[in-house]
Amino acid sequence: MKETQKRGIMTAVLLTLTLLVGLLVVKTPSVKAEAVNSYISSKKIKPAGITTAIWSGFPKNDYNKGYGKPEGVVVHETANASSTIYGEINYMKANYNNAFVHSFVDATHIINIANTNYLSWGVGYPGNGKYVQFEQIEVHSKSAFAHEIANAAWYTAYLLNKYNLSPNDACYDGKGTVWSHKAVAQYYGGSTHTDPYGYYMSNGKKYFGQGYTMAQFYQLVKKYYTSIHVKNVKYTSTNLTMDVKSTPGHDFYNHVPESKYTTKRVHYGKTYAGKTITVNMTGKRDGTGTLYYRCYYNGKLIGWIYGGGLAKHVSYTTTSKTMDVKVAPGNNFYNHVTSSLYNNKLLHYGKTYAGKTVTIDNVAYLDGTKTPYYRCYYNGKRIGWIYGGALGVQVTYKTINQTKTVKAVPGAHDFLNHVTASKYTVKRTYYSKDYAGKQVTVDNIAYRADCKVPYYRCLYNGKIIGWIYGSALN
Repeated sequence: MKETQKRGIMTAVLLTLTLLVGLLVVKTPSVKAEAVNSYISSKKIKPAGITTAIWSGFPKNDYNKGYGKPEGVVVHETANASSTIYGEINYMKANYNNAFVHSFVDATHIINIANTNYLSWGVGYPGNGKYVQFEQIEVHSKSAFAHEIANAAWYTAYLLNKYNLSPNDACYDGKGTVWSHKAVAQYYGGSTHTDPYGYYMSNGKKYFGQGYTMAQFYQLVKKYYTSIHVKNVKYTSTNLTMDVKSTPGHDFYNHVPESKYTTKRVHYGKTYAGKTITVNMTGKRDGTGTLYYRCYYNGKLIGWIYGGGLAKHVSYTTTSKTMDVKVAPGNNFYNHVTSSLYNNKLLHYGKTYAGKTVTIDNVAYLDGTKTPYYRCYYNGKRIGWIYGGALGVQVTYKTINQTKTVKAVPGAHDFLNHVTASKYTVKRTYYSKDYAGKQVTVDNIAYRADCKVPYYRCLYNGKIIGWIYGSALN
């Protein structure tokens, strides 16, 4: 065959192929790349509710950590393009000895068939003892796939919330609470399955122009978890007066955050910084030691605030007195009353002034605390606020030489190593009844600043037996 003929034939063949390819391209529908999660959001797709259809025939075995204590959720896919949700459920009931899961999900259903407080066996050992498991049915349209993903992600979030588990993607490092069957097989063994990886990739490409991944699924789970994460709150009526901290760090809300109610901020905490408010109810949220408080200012409800934004109410009174710092004070000096609305910082250690006499110009009573706080000065210099338990009554001592008799009925006064309420640590040395009617010598008298009757240091047969309150002596 001549060269020119060959070239003519080749040209004709290429032209024909080009036309065929063009026709194929024209006939193939275009698929716009769009993220599944964005589609679910833009279409405002609402997850289906859970249909409970527990079958009593499934085995009841506890998880590794006990009844009702799964450690996460495993997402499956049936790998059966022609099955239906009810067909799969019926098949599983008939063949549960081989494998079974807790629930099934498709575009319009979330059907729970086995008690999630007990384990199922869908991933082999050891995953079965750790995780709640559910299957997804294969669906065959863009809308159906988006609805199914929404149902599956919401149900995963629901289970995490139900069992007080925080979302944590386990598919990339084998540590967490949200698992694919593929990830369990990869990190634990027990099977060789890879679902729902292939199903997500193929349907994502087919209907959205890009493969869908477990990482994207996990992001949707987190979003749903945030919206449904609800903690139980125990409410208690009360009647308190408290102060909003000078830098509260928390705001006021219409309800306790993360409770069953929809919550919104009603006031910034800083708006009421330093104000005194009243409280008529507290709310204790599960897992939170600090209470929430429902607050009023000038009789008007301003909302719920976390207790860390409030402080006990403090009442201040001007005074003028002298006291002694205890020899073992156990408390320190601060710029403000501790636990009050102000930010506190340490000014001086109490032991620095142990045994010293200080003057006081202000006393503060913290609500619920009997012992007050005192603002102290030493040699005219302010050294700060200290808890009253670190101070003792000022005592004036004088040497004397007298003889007295212990009353026959000395009362509730015994002999002590030091004057009560003084700066010294006090302990009983002898019972007064053991010396009732005895004659003692006194070598020292002590006058407490807050008491008219003095104390006496007594000796019996030349031996010091201790200090006693004057009314116990004749």
